[in-house]
Amino acid sequence: MNDTQRGARRRPQPRLPAWTSTLTWKATVFITLMCCGLAALLGCLVHGAMTRQTVGTAREKALLRLERTIEAYEDGARMPRGEGLDPAGLPPELRALAAAGKRGTAVGTSRGRPVMWAAGPAEHGAAIAVSVDFRGAERTIAELDRAILGSSGLAIGVTLLIGAVGVTRITRRLHVTAQVARRISAGDLDARVDDRSRNKDEVAAVSRALDTMASSLQGKLEAEQRFTADVAHELRTPLTGLNAAAELLPPGRPAELVRDRVQAMRSLTEDLLEISRLDTRTEHVDPDSCDLAELAARTIRASGTDTALTVISAVRVETDRRRLERILGNLVANAHSHGAAPVTVTVDGPSLTVADSGPGYPEYLLATGPQRFRTEGTSKGHGLGLTIAAGQARVLGATLVFRNREEGGAEARITLPGPAAPEATAPPRGRDEPPAPGSCGRRAR
Repeated sequence: MNDTQRGARRRPQPRLPAWTSTLTWKATVFITLMCCGLAALLGCLVHGAMTRQTVGTAREKALLRLERTIEAYEDGARMPRGEGLDPAGLPPELRALAAAGKRGTAVGTSRGRPVMWAAGPAEHGAAIAVSVDFRGAERTIAELDRAILGSSGLAIGVTLLIGAVGVTRITRRLHVTAQVARRISAGDLDARVDDRSRNKDEVAAVSRALDTMASSLQGKLEAEQRFTADVAHELRTPLTGLNAAAELLPPGRPAELVRDRVQAMRSLTEDLLEISRLDTRTEHVDPDSCDLAELAARTIRASGTDTALTVISAVRVETDRRRLERILGNLVANAHSHGAAPVTVTVDGPSLTVADSGPGYPEYLLATGPQRFRTEGTSKGHGLGLTIAAGQARVLGATLVFRNREEGGAEARITLPGPAAPEATAPPRGRDEPPAPGSCGRRAR
């Protein structure tokens, strides 16, 4: 492969703008091409028919005049100027036809104007010819061509306008259907297209199918939510009794194991109830002003874990303190359960970041978000903690992003909405530096 071929392969291929791939653009181009093709076909047919008719009329007129001229020539009468034997301007092919003993006609010129010539044989190999003015016929053909072009342009414009309006109506309905589909995929199960019942086309069929699918999906999810809530509610009563019975057991290792399992079941039941409330989207935010650094320190102390805290920029925000503590606590617990030490919480403005040094998040979580009780191979999965964190973040209107760090480990960043006024800004501190006055300790146990 030579340098020219390599350059041709490396040269980027030109691409059309994105809007040229829309259905409206394609339909417009198709309608325009069809109209132009149809107008050209009809114009050619009309032009050919009218031209034949006009030329035929002029030819008959020229032949009739030739007959009279031949009669006058045979009678010895004087012929008008421009007529007679071998007149000036007679086309050579018509002269040759007359010399061969035949009559014929041809369009030519005489004295600088278009005429229709008619010629016939005469004595001594001469040609007797006459001419008929052809300017009127040419004007008729030219006016006809202008009329064809004007009417074709008008017809194309009107057809294109009507077609564009029709296609736009269809594409608008398709856009509405796509928007509803995106809303449903985002969790708004009440979204419906509600295309008018009088529409019976394919777009209406797709819209009704989408509405039917959304209704069916909504019914199944609501049934699942009710089932989860009912199961959690029903489990609370026996678990309460079981917990009371476990407290009556004599001290020992078996009693500790029973109490630990009962506590795990109670936590799972509470998590299921919380998920049910989040799924129904009936939760309301109770905003309050809080300092993110203090909230992070208090959450780490409550978790009882070996977690470092780094404050880059401390701010006060208006948010639901309880829900934010729940989110941060779940992220910290997940980092210790499924990641590896060291685990660090970083406060940077309105953002809280929880990072660990473990194997990182699985691919499905990065692609689709947390899923309850999802496991990958022999992994333990991620339970309900991240699902609850994502649901609570949605209630707060915050952004929760999961990613894997290049240097290894998982990182979850929650960014709170709304403006935040900075109270203090401090440079990043190492793990072994003492905390700044008024801030929380570096580690909470």
